[in-house]
Amino acid sequence: MALMPKRVKHRKSQRRRIKGNATRGNTVVFGDWGLQSLEPGHISASTIEACRIAATQYIRGEGKLYIRIFPQKSVTSRPLETRMGKGKGEPDHWVAVVKPGTVLFELAGVGEDAARECFARVAYKLPLKVRLLGRRPTI
Repeated sequence: MALMPKRVKHRKSQRRRIKGNATRGNTVVFGDWGLQSLEPGHISASTIEACRIAATQYIRGEGKLYIRIFPQKSVTSRPLETRMGKGKGEPDHWVAVVKPGTVLFELAGVGEDAARECFARVAYKLPLKVRLLGRRPTI
């Protein structure tokens, strides 16, 4: 089952432009390694689920996977072969809005080589460029 909000204030939302870099959620917090986005975009709920499956199949219960994004914006669409007019379409799917610098996924309990290979499989499924990010040492 794809991720979606339990309830929202407004069913239909406008697209908006994705401006600026991420100021929150841009550091590795829960795990040891993170996958950080390098460009803005929308990631659908089904894509997040595909990435989760790819990562969990690779780590096979050795480490822990953290998903740091959630699809909370609805994307509407009109039925095929429908004439113009008659208003905005019904919600079709849900997307997560991602700014450059957002940490998408995190891994804990695995080495760097395993994290690099796991995130390479995940990055193949994503519609934007990403990079591997390590946890900064705390002072």
